[in-house]
Parts: sequence; structure tokens; C-alpha cells
Amino acid sequence: MTTAVVTGAGRGIGRAIALRLARDGHAVAVNDVDKSTAEGVADEITAAGGSAIAVPADVTDREAVFALVDRTARDLGSVDVMVANAGIAQVKPLLEVTRDDLARIVDVNVFGVVWCLQAAAERMIAQGTGGKIINAASIAAHSGFAYLGHYSATKFAVRALTQAAAKELAQHGITVNAYCPGIVGTDMWDLIDEKLGSYLGNERGETLAQYSQLITLGRVQTPEDVAAFVSYLAGPDSNYMTGQSVMIDGGIVMS
Repeated sequence: MTTAVVTGAGRGIGRAIALRLARDGHAVAVNDVDKSTAEGVADEITAAGGSAIAVPADVTDREAVFALVDRTARDLGSVDVMVANAGIAQVKPLLEVTRDDLARIVDVNVFGVVWCLQAAAERMIAQGTGGKIINAASIAAHSGFAYLGHYSATKFAVRALTQAAAKELAQHGITVNAYCPGIVGTDMWDLIDEKLGSYLGNERGETLAQYSQLITLGRVQTPEDVAAFVSYLAGPDSNYMTGQSVMIDGGIVMS
């Protein structure tokens, strides 16, 4: 059985990814900074007959991320897939972004991805059987969005890290790709709707409705839509794919 680590898996997209990978037959290490939500998702997986452990950790803490990978390998046998999903957003005009704002979002969205990349690659190289590293990017990794400029910058960084890591790790049989969701029905988008609406003069729900008009397929994305693509990236059908940051957004940003 292959083993996957999913960070930020206590809710939203991360939870959907953890549940989907478990259904695909992976043992799953469910990580979240919130211990109770991580345990809840791990319990869902085991109750359905899957194999899972909950490993609370803050992805901004490099030592904690390496410990997460070490525990996963010890308890589940290996680390074959790393899904660096944990991330945060903040809605704010660039002219108002503070040092603390920027430090926090970079710490989670960029440093967190780097630490996951390093810890997983080190383990996969030692195992000698290759592996798959999958990073959370965004449509904001391809097009910078107003009032989400510093968030967009972190996702552009994830895209660059994905490309560079793919080139460096190919010799070890490790592929590195990223998924780029659009407007997803999660707590993060509830926050974006509320905060962005305050700048645009919209009532709650109006901004989400406005932006949803950009979706070619005509509906807001579900976490399960994202998880289905991550399932592909984590499986053998994507073995010849690396260095890609792929839009899975219902047709908002096309390239």
C-alpha cells in the first residue's frame, strides 16, 4: 500500500483530498494545525475501512514538518505522495499590506510548501522508489487578482518552486506538480466573499455570485472536484507529467 501525506487536511479541499486518496487505496497521514479536525478526518477514513493516522503540525515549522514525515514513514511504512495543501488567504489592497501580513502569508504558503518539499524528497530519495510531490497553487498562480496581490504572489512562488523542484528531483524518480483551483465552496471563499465585498461595496454573497459568472461551466467548484484531479496526480496515470501547475477551475483562466 502506498502512503500519502496531506497537509491542511482537517477541512475544505484538504479533507476532500484525504478522503479521496484513502478511497483510492492510499494509507493517509492527515495533517492539520488543528488536532481535533485532523483526528476527525482520520476517523472518517478508518470508519470507512481505510488506513489513516492524524498528525497535527504547523507547516511553518520546518522541524515539525520533518517530524510529520518521519512519523508517517514509521507508522504507515513509507511516504510515497506528499500533498502540500495547507494555505491561507488574505484580502487587502497592496497599498495597505503590512510587514506582518506579508510575513504570515509567505510563511504558510511558501515556506510551508518548501518544508514539505524538502522533507518528502529527502524521505523518497532514501526509500529509492521515487514518489509524487503535489503542491497547492491557484488560478492566482497564473493571473494576479486585485485585493489578493500578496496571496497571488505566494501562489506564483509555488508555481516556480514546482518547476524548479521537478527539474532537480527527476533524477530520483520524483515528479512534482501543482493543482490550481478557482472558486471553491469552502470557508476560505466565504472569507474572500466577505472581505472582498467590503472593498467592492457588495453584500455578503454578492461578490461570490459576481465572480462565479466567470466560470465557464456555470457552477461553483466543490472540494471533491479538486480532489478528483489530485487523485490523478497521485496515481500512476500521471507518471509522465512533471513541473506542471494545472488549472482545475471550471474554465475561469484558460491558457
